[in-house]
Amino acid sequence: MAKQIVLLLGGARSGKSYYAQQLAGELGRKVLFVATGEPLDEEMQARIAEHKKHRPQNWRTQEIPTRIGKGLRKKIGDADVVVIDCITLLISNLLRDEPATAEAEKRIATEIDELIDTMDRLDASFIIVSNEVGMGLVPDNKIGRVYRDLLGKANQLLAKRATEVYLMLACLPVQVKGK
Repeated sequence: MAKQIVLLLGGARSGKSYYAQQLAGELGRKVLFVATGEPLDEEMQARIAEHKKHRPQNWRTQEIPTRIGKGLRKKIGDADVVVIDCITLLISNLLRDEPATAEAEKRIATEIDELIDTMDRLDASFIIVSNEVGMGLVPDNKIGRVYRDLLGKANQLLAKRATEVYLMLACLPVQVKGK
């Protein structure tokens, strides 16, 4: 099967992660799951534990909260499919120290460019999960608006490079780019 880059977009609890796992099983046998979430509080620890329970036991997992491109080049091993879950938390991680600055915007652009370059160089298919946060209300605070805008830009760059893009609605994939 030819190399694919699939971007899954959707709201919270839209079925993105579930569908990513389903696709990964169809695309290859050696799956590397890249988690960007960090267990910084009890609620997030519980979410991470719940996600882990639903992943196949034979998948390798790497926790890479930032610098995913660099981390993947070091840790891909023999994986033929890489699931990145999720860009939403990656952007949040990058904004944690310096929210709403021009420097933060540059860091995010560099991060996404490095990820795209890495995907182009590696001989594996990629499934990327990200939230679509631009369809709701305009956030009432600056950091919320900056976050929404930067995640939107990251999603645009990834969608441009992706071979297929799906919008997840109630666990139903609606194809917006591809075959």
